Order: sequence, then C-alpha cells, then structure tokens
Amino acid sequence: MEQGIALPFAAWESFYVIVGSSAAALTGLQFVVIVLGAEMKLISGTTTRVFASPAVVHFCTTLLMSAILSAPWQTVAIPAVCLAACAVVGIAYVALVLRDIQRQKAYVPVVEDWLWHVALPALACGALLVSAITLPLRTAIPLFAVGASPASQEADQSDRGDSELAQAAWAHVKKMEIGCE
Repeated sequence: MEQGIALPFAAWESFYVIVGSSAAALTGLQFVVIVLGAEMKLISGTTTRVFASPAVVHFCTTLLMSAILSAPWQTVAIPAVCLAACAVVGIAYVALVLRDIQRQKAYVPVVEDWLWHVALPALACGALLVSAITLPLRTAIPLFAVGASPASQEADQSDRGDSELAQAAWAHVKKMEIGCE
C-alpha cells in the first residue's frame, strides 16, 4: 500500500472503530426498545416504520461507513465511490421517510421530528456526497465531513419521541426485575 494513501485513513482508524462499535451497540438497543414498545402496545407498525426504522438504518449506515473507511484500500477512489453510493442511497431513504411521515396518521409530527428525521439526515447525506466526491483530492477536510456525517445522523435518536418510548421501556424492565426477585 502506498504510504501517502494509507496515512489519511490510518489516522482515522481509531475514530471509525469507536463510531462503528457504538453504532452496532445502539442498533441492538434500538431493537430492544422496539420490541418492548410493541409488547407494551406503545407503538404500532406504522409509527415504528416512520420513526424507529430510520434510527436503525442510520446506525447501520454509520457501521457500514466505519467498515468502509477501516478497510485496507489500495486507492482512495474505491472508498470514495462506496461513500458516494451510501450518500445517494441515504438521500433516497430520507425522501422515503419524508413520504412516510406525511402519510402516517397516528402521530402529528412537530418541528423536532422534521428536523431530526428529515432535515439533518438529508444535510448529513449531502455532506457525505460532497466529501466522497472530494476525497480523492486527499485533503483532510473531506475526512472531517465524513466523520461528522454519522454524528448528525445518530443525533436523531435523541429526539423527544424516542426518549419517551425508552423511558416507558425502562419502566417495564424495572417492573420485570421486581417480579423476578
């Protein structure tokens, strides 16, 4: 492997290992929350698809991007194409989420929902696309933008709806622990 090509990715390896591991753990936790919410009849299939599934998709995308950038590539062009593909698919997915939010009737979305589920993921995917296009220039700026993209996608998990569901699920787990004693 050429030294000049390996250095930009090698400097970011620990970052992507940590981010990828975190995304994998949070994906598992999201599945637990979804199952507990469905078991307690707090969420329906429609609201899960609209508000919980994007969280899982964003975490898995972050995990995929971490794997792409942690691989020992021989050239910068291949990961750039992979990241560009992730960005284009992400933009298409945000459009699907937008459509699903508008169609569902179980919950009236508030400003935070539009911001965390549509605007910020679209912005992150756009930044990822620009970064992927400029990555072969071998400047540090695209790698910082790629690093910021998962962070803004993962941030949508802290919105009000998910935290209420998590609190209800946590209360259910605590009740189960008391019953087991």
